[in-house]
Amino acid sequence: MASDHDFNRKSFTTGHTGFGIPFATWPDRADVPRNAARPLRYLDRYIFVKQGEVFYITEALSVLEGIERGPAGNTSLTAAFALAQEMDEDQTIIVQETEYTGAGKHPMPQISFAKQNGIEVLIGDTEEEKPGQNIIFPDSPGRIKVRDFDLNKARTSYVKNAVNNYGKKEISKEDFDFIVKDAKTNDKFVTEALEELGVSVK
Repeated sequence: MASDHDFNRKSFTTGHTGFGIPFATWPDRADVPRNAARPLRYLDRYIFVKQGEVFYITEALSVLEGIERGPAGNTSLTAAFALAQEMDEDQTIIVQETEYTGAGKHPMPQISFAKQNGIEVLIGDTEEEKPGQNIIFPDSPGRIKVRDFDLNKARTSYVKNAVNNYGKKEISKEDFDFIVKDAKTNDKFVTEALEELGVSVK
């Protein structure tokens, strides 16, 4: 995301993890440290969808419901579409829009932009999609599915950021307890992560 070249090759805002992972693993990068926006405290699952799948759902929403939104705003809707297929009929899923909704990022110019930047636009198996190389629209709704991200990787990264960004080799029990809650994990997980970093608890 920090590279203009890579960002452009990925062709539009759904081709990267956006701000989700960076802010989950270090929420204090914001202007207000120890703010209330601390995603790991509340996450039970973190999932990914493919660019072509998001564009498919964007078009479906437009055709079926007459609602035009930017593709990035439909990322959560795409994930919900896949998750709903795992749920019982009497269950409900609530979707919150993601960033850039209605920000003028119509899908057609984005697809044209992708083609102009050498991105191959195909229809088929979305599992074969490679960001920066191609965009594959699913050839059927059944192709749309979620891919799980290991939250323990994010938790480990969070612990590392929590100590390294302040140059700590020793932390207080109060800070230790805060990290455990902030990472939504347990004492053993944080202790092992700190030991690997050579950080002790006083």
